Amino acid sequence: MIVNNMVDYPQKPLDTAFAALADQTRRAILSQLLEQDMTVKQVADTYEMSLAAVSKHLQVLTRAGLVRQIKRGREKICQLEPNALRTASLWMESFGFFPADFLEDVEDALEVLGVSQDAD
Repeated sequence: MIVNNMVDYPQKPLDTAFAALADQTRRAILSQLLEQDMTVKQVADTYEMSLAAVSKHLQVLTRAGLVRQIKRGREKICQLEPNALRTASLWMESFGFFPADFLEDVEDALEVLGVSQDAD
């Protein structure tokens, strides 16, 4: 099978959500929208990138079903889609619960080993 990376192939919703969440800028945008609805321009003003670049990030989040964009006049209002991560959350929960102190112990162990936690 030949795969053309420039073509958008249909993906399952969970794949699309995780692909969208793989980028730290998109995760930061979701955190902002958790606090309040924002226009595309308001989102873009918080980053040192072009409005077009932020719009592309928002398109990825919208296609993944994580964000809703509502046109009001000349502006697009971005809203976090309620329950958007429910499927991903349920899938992750199937692997079991890790208490916060366990995760802190893992972080401490990585630090002692000199392993960087910044994978981006």
